[in-house]
Amino acid sequence: MSQFRKTLYIIFLFFGVLVNAQELTLDKLNSLQEKVNNDLSLAQKKIENFQYFQAKDDIENAKKNAKALNDKKSLGLAYSKLGKIQYLLEEHNQATTTLIKAIEIQRSIKDNINIAETHKTLGDVYLATNKLEKALDYYKYAEALFNQENLQQQETEVILKKGQAYLGLEDFKNAENTFNVAISLSRRFKFDKLLSSSLIYLGETQSKNGGLGLALKNANEGFSIAKENKVFDVLSVGYLTLSNLHEADGSYQLANKYLKSYLKLSDSLMNVKRVLAAKEIDYQQNSKANLKEEEESSSTFTQLITILSIALITILSLLTLSLYKNNNIRLKSNNVLHKKNSELIVSKEKAELASKTKANFLSTVTHELRTPLYAVTGLTNMLLDENPKPEQIPHLKSLKFSGDYLLTFINDILQINKIEANKVEVESEVFNLKKKIANVISALNNSAVGNNVKMHFEFDESLPHNYNADQLKISQILINLIGNSIKFTKNGDIWVRAVKINEKNGLYNIRFEVQDNGIGISTEKQEHMFESFSQGSIQINRKYGGTGLGLSIVKGLIDILKGKIYLKSMLGQGSTFFFELPLEFAEEAIEKEQISYFKDISEVELSDIKILIVEDNKINQMITKKILTKMKLNCEVVENGEDAVEKVKANKYDVVLMDIHMPGISGIEATKIIRTFNKDLTIFALTAVTIEDKMVEFDEAGFTDIISKPFKQEDFEKKLFDALILKEKS
Repeated sequence: MSQFRKTLYIIFLFFGVLVNAQELTLDKLNSLQEKVNNDLSLAQKKIENFQYFQAKDDIENAKKNAKALNDKKSLGLAYSKLGKIQYLLEEHNQATTTLIKAIEIQRSIKDNINIAETHKTLGDVYLATNKLEKALDYYKYAEALFNQENLQQQETEVILKKGQAYLGLEDFKNAENTFNVAISLSRRFKFDKLLSSSLIYLGETQSKNGGLGLALKNANEGFSIAKENKVFDVLSVGYLTLSNLHEADGSYQLANKYLKSYLKLSDSLMNVKRVLAAKEIDYQQNSKANLKEEEESSSTFTQLITILSIALITILSLLTLSLYKNNNIRLKSNNVLHKKNSELIVSKEKAELASKTKANFLSTVTHELRTPLYAVTGLTNMLLDENPKPEQIPHLKSLKFSGDYLLTFINDILQINKIEANKVEVESEVFNLKKKIANVISALNNSAVGNNVKMHFEFDESLPHNYNADQLKISQILINLIGNSIKFTKNGDIWVRAVKINEKNGLYNIRFEVQDNGIGISTEKQEHMFESFSQGSIQINRKYGGTGLGLSIVKGLIDILKGKIYLKSMLGQGSTFFFELPLEFAEEAIEKEQISYFKDISEVELSDIKILIVEDNKINQMITKKILTKMKLNCEVVENGEDAVEKVKANKYDVVLMDIHMPGISGIEATKIIRTFNKDLTIFALTAVTIEDKMVEFDEAGFTDIISKPFKQEDFEKKLFDALILKEKS
């Protein structure tokens, strides 16, 4: 009996230990989490001080405690920092494995900021091992995430690394463009170290691309910034780059001077690394000695713990056995879920990459189409103005119509591209809604009369007239929907209505209706009407024309304005498009100041006006010069940015029409140089690129305004006349 009591006492004692241990664990959770955070913070400081092996110990402690806490964010961060150390120690294979493990953990909890940092480090590993295409993939992904999180410094660092990868691939065009983006961001946010490095690498790129003078200018500027801020690692690169550039320039004495400075600084940096490496070795040896001492002193205690552990394991095994089957099933289910989740993530990333590739492709194609389209529309307008033969006029008008149609198509593609890339922003202003709808109907009335269509407008009397909203997007929606109704209605009627649904705290929900009694849409086609390139049928497309993008743009704009759109239609009985928008009531519409454009330039002495055309395309040179000659303006033509700079230095011009993409230095670089010695000259960017994508770059370069190719001649004339007359008056 006494033996039974002893056994029972031991069992109760062990269960007591278990309960106490659980209570202690609950009490210490917060302090354990704090320890994890402190270890990771210490590790980061030691990495910055080149104490890599000491940092490793802190990371191992953080990993162990993070696993105990099931703290995936800290665990992913620990693996990411460990991968960074392995990369710095040139353990590239281990670094790759560790960083991929970090990405898996961070991706499972959507830790975007740390995922971006891990991708950047993995890109660094591939850059160091000369796997440059892989490095670019990881840099691009990291750049997108940093941009999404508004982390400008990290984004700029990745863009600089991207440029280095392009430089390694000898893709000098992409390298130069990428370094220019890094320079622009660095100047804007005052990242001096990144600015100095970007300028030096830009100089190296330009030297390999045939622009030695500009290369030396940029490299010297970057070197000066690095020297001023004592950024020694960038100075080292700068010395070597300047040595190579001066050697290529034939300045061997300067090249030798910079090379000696490079070797001297490299030796100094190497000595510092040797001292730090010796300290790290001492730390490792001391750690091993301390570990051996601890192992010997704890051996007796370990034996006692082992005996107690065996007894405890025996008791716990009985409890574990009952849960084994359930856990086993759960683990199998989890494995299946993890596998499927990984497959879904890979599919998602492929879809995102495909979407980005499509967007870039569409943007590139549409931009490239604008330049030849400038020639088509320009030459057609010239021929129509030069008294063509009567039998030629219909052909020229058909050619003009085709050019205008193609331009509309390109603009529609660009807008769809922007909507899908979430680059369209809402720009609210106070306006009169009733007047806005009436103006749209009035603008489209000529087209309606051409189809013998009568327009009707109904505005709900209970609705106020003035609202604070994006009137341009509302106009575009109405123009597309009413234009569609006109196109598909002959000898009929179109009704445009604005009806109040409800109102709460000054926010009106308004239903807009565009109804026609045209050809209508079949039920099966209605499901796809708001998809890109979707129309009723091939026969309708051929008969009525159109790109099939209008309704897709409408749907995208309504989504951006937080509205909804519906369609009701029957074949042969017409169609009604309904869309609902929430609009904020405003007290009074703000009338915009009317800009007065001059129809002629009689106020200016024409003989004194000089215009410089900077354009490398021969056909475009001829068209632009012809337009200016027709306007009775004097002009000269140069083919590249370098000649433009020299011409402006040597002559006085009233206006410069600057193309952007040219051999040698670009129009942006040429404008920047001109602005260093002439701040007041009127410089128009005459470009085929999408204005919105480059607006910041154009502003920073110092352009007065932008004229997008191809342009309507009257718009071109207005901007030129306005600039010349204002300058004359000032």
